[in-house]
Amino acid sequence: MGAEVPTNPVATLRGGLPDRYLTPEDLVTMFSLPSVETVYAWRRKRIGPPGFRVGRYLRFNPAAVKEWETEQTTLDPTA
Repeated sequence: MGAEVPTNPVATLRGGLPDRYLTPEDLVTMFSLPSVETVYAWRRKRIGPPGFRVGRYLRFNPAAVKEWETEQTTLDPTA
């Protein structure tokens, strides 16, 4: 028998976080956003999760995205 292949293509670490840096497309999927343009608009306005560039590619640390999400949900509980 070979090694078992995970059913989820994104392996996760403790706390349910992916074991790789996230792409803008990942954020679109995670937050059900209309498009990656929303992620880039957040970045321009400095209102989204912190990201960084790897060459010409934008990436996000999963822990930083989770922290940003927690801040957003605790700032205004009536939202």
